[in-house]
Amino acid sequence: MSIPGQDKLKQIWAEVPPDYYFKLNYWQNLWHEWKWLVLKHLAVSENFVPKTILEVGCAGGHLSGLFSHIFPKARIIGIDVHALAVMEAHKRFPKIMFKVADAHKLPFKNDSFDLVICSETIEHVVSPSRILAEIERVMKKNGRAIIEMDSGSLLFRLIWFLWTQFGKGRVWKRAHLHPFLAKELEKLIINNGFIIKKKIFSHFGMAVSFLVMQNMNK
Repeated sequence: MSIPGQDKLKQIWAEVPPDYYFKLNYWQNLWHEWKWLVLKHLAVSENFVPKTILEVGCAGGHLSGLFSHIFPKARIIGIDVHALAVMEAHKRFPKIMFKVADAHKLPFKNDSFDLVICSETIEHVVSPSRILAEIERVMKKNGRAIIEMDSGSLLFRLIWFLWTQFGKGRVWKRAHLHPFLAKELEKLIINNGFIIKKKIFSHFGMAVSFLVMQNMNK
């Protein structure tokens, strides 16, 4: 599919209410709670305790808020290109730092974060490869990143079509710029200088999560 221009992208982002993730229905809550359990499992695996955490594509800050409970001593920063979402995050989580920033050019120095979270974001960006390169750049040498998205399976595509046509998900109808299959995302992750430590399929195969590290032998 062709990538919309900047003005059209802003219209697409604005279709999703800033407080969307705080007004989920029963089934949405089940879906996102399951995702959270997977992310939490990956984050605490190997007894890894990050001191600095970046969430790329933080929306209204719901995940940053959850991670602040797991790692209460960590310095957490969330970034999102949608200013209204960042304002919502500031309002709900005043103790966490949030910034309006483009993930294609993260406003941080090299080797800044122990853990980078990118959940349900990579499929929404103009250049997924550039996003992954930026994540790799700002990660510390022994850091971790968690990359998560919907898998693109046949079951997911069917449910996504129905959801965006007839359900509350109509606000997401134009939002997936890169509807990856899981194997395509895995290849892209490897090609951008990562090694995959763990891969978990969840949601009956409809979601996939990767725990990755920098490939020091590239």
